[in-house]
Amino acid sequence: MADTGTSTETGTTTVPVLDDGDHDRFAHYVGQHDLARSQATGEPVRALCGKIWTPERDPKRYPVCPTCKEIAARWESRDSN
Repeated sequence: MADTGTSTETGTTTVPVLDDGDHDRFAHYVGQHDLARSQATGEPVRALCGKIWTPERDPKRYPVCPTCKEIAARWESRDSN
């Protein structure tokens, strides 16, 4: 029998577990007016770090975005001087 150059690999296939991405979510800092507008209209907002999304989940369930936190700290230190 001639070798056709094809092979079939046997074994198990790993099926990824797809969740809603909570493992990589952060609570982001957003301006109060932007958040209120988004809650009223459903429009996306832009966080201090640049992420654009529509807030729908309880931010207390997630750690604070390190980039947003750093930017907010710089603004606060600048305002206190």
